[in-house]
Amino acid sequence: MAQAAGEAEVSAPDYWFYHLEASTVQSVLPDLMEKVLGRGWRALIKCRESDLGELDQFLWTYKNDSFLPHGRDDQPQADQQPILLSASATKADGADCIVLLDGAEVSDLSGVSRCIVMINGRSSEDIARERKRWKTLSDAGHTLSYFQQDERGAWQKKS
Repeated sequence: MAQAAGEAEVSAPDYWFYHLEASTVQSVLPDLMEKVLGRGWRALIKCRESDLGELDQFLWTYKNDSFLPHGRDDQPQADQQPILLSASATKADGADCIVLLDGAEVSDLSGVSRCIVMINGRSSEDIARERKRWKTLSDAGHTLSYFQQDERGAWQKKS
């Protein structure tokens, strides 16, 4: 379809699915967020309300000599955070990368370059739900990548 003069091109994000088998979200999330920040990107991590406080605390203390600068969308200055945690976000709000945990959804991904979907490989429910998401996105023509851990925990791109 031809783009009208003066109309901004809207691109969909690339979707990267990470199938966790040998690790937990907490063991891989810091490395992913360090890479996101290293690109100069802002991130939105969407999780369940019941996990928000634990994730918030974890990102401050995951290393003795380091932390990941972040905030919650229910606290002051949320719009200034390089990593924003939310249980209720429905749009990207300036994030370049979105991480979806436990089946979370964000309906408006305007401006997002990458959407990372974390899959708990020890949960058949999680796997089934994310297979459906993959199929829906694939059928819609989105760019998808799938990474699975090998027996040593290293990421292998499968598709």
